[in-house]
Amino acid sequence: MDNSSSQNISTEQLAFLNGLKKRERSVKLCQIFILVAFIAIWELTARFGLIDAFIFSQPSRMLSAAIDMCISGSIFKHIGITLFETVVGFSMGTIIGTAMAIVLWWNSFINDVSEPYLVVFNSLPKTALAPIIIVWLGNNMSSIIATALLTSVIVTVLNVSVGFSSVDNEKIKLIYTFGGTKKQVLTKVILPASVPAIINALKINVGLSFVGVIVGEFLVAKMGLGYLIVYGSQVFKLDWVMLSVVILAILAAFMYKTIVLLEKKIMQWRE
Repeated sequence: MDNSSSQNISTEQLAFLNGLKKRERSVKLCQIFILVAFIAIWELTARFGLIDAFIFSQPSRMLSAAIDMCISGSIFKHIGITLFETVVGFSMGTIIGTAMAIVLWWNSFINDVSEPYLVVFNSLPKTALAPIIIVWLGNNMSSIIATALLTSVIVTVLNVSVGFSSVDNEKIKLIYTFGGTKKQVLTKVILPASVPAIINALKINVGLSFVGVIVGEFLVAKMGLGYLIVYGSQVFKLDWVMLSVVILAILAAFMYKTIVLLEKKIMQWRE
């Protein structure tokens, strides 16, 4: 009786897992189909004159532009500079934001004093501060990285602070009951329990950092995808503009996927 029951359970579990795999494959196939259909429709509508290929470009023209720029090597320079600025701004925003959240958790007085300022600063469009940053730091890469940092640091502070405040108070009391210090509460309870909040901040910061970098490159850069977008629009090379937008989307997706893989590794390590 017991063997039959366990066999039935195993069969049901196998069917359930197979159903999950089929659903995952279906989702992937639908995603690929939507992408291919979008590209095909875009190409066909441009070829048959339903949209103006000069204004909207088309996949074949973008591919031709990409090949030309790959041969000359210029596209790799633009991608490398934008990716470097984004990674640096992204990393600094996450590290500084997390450190600030720790300070606010550690000192409730500082937290209470700074809370309204953080809320107000978060509501400001940080990209509007880019011209001021350029005046302060000069017409260079530092200004672009600073703009990327500003777009992500406050969001990191707020997200991580929420994660800190959501930690179970009973666990904190338990540490204090056994004579633990505040530093041990932070390292043994608060930070480990807030890993999901920090990972979530990383995911948000990917998009925000790219926004900050592109805005900075619009204003001051002489290289990078943001510069390529501005220059391409000025000389009516809209193939370059659309190609740059597509590359930005690919880079953002790549960075996001990297964070998702990091999240899985961390969760497996914690288990």
